[in-house]
Amino acid sequence: MAKTEQSTEKKYYSSEELQEFKEIILKKIEEAKRNLDLLNAAVANEGNDVNDTSPTFKQLDEGRSVLSKEENSKLAARQQKFIKDLEAALIRIENKTYGICRVTGKLIPKERLRIVPHATMTVEAKEMQNKKR
Repeated sequence: MAKTEQSTEKKYYSSEELQEFKEIILKKIEEAKRNLDLLNAAVANEGNDVNDTSPTFKQLDEGRSVLSKEENSKLAARQQKFIKDLEAALIRIENKTYGICRVTGKLIPKERLRIVPHATMTVEAKEMQNKKR
């Protein structure tokens, strides 16, 4: 009986299911691009609007500004990577390889893909990979 169950196990998602994931990904890309624009604007903002003439206050404020710009730059880089990962997921949808674990070849559960739509591995495969490190 186990053989029959394995032979009927889905190997890929249907066009309708892929369309659902595509819509999720497109919304995520739109949101991620808005966030990236905000981060880039924060990094580009010079912040030289300190009107206080106190040298200590200016020094502290400039230090905070530099730290904030560095943090925003790191966040912007992460956001760019996230967008690229989502765009790669769209390509996998077009190729009909979306949702197939690159390690095990099994379908990644829908629940995982709805939460992490750019996932390329099942949780089990990811855990195995992390144990090897």
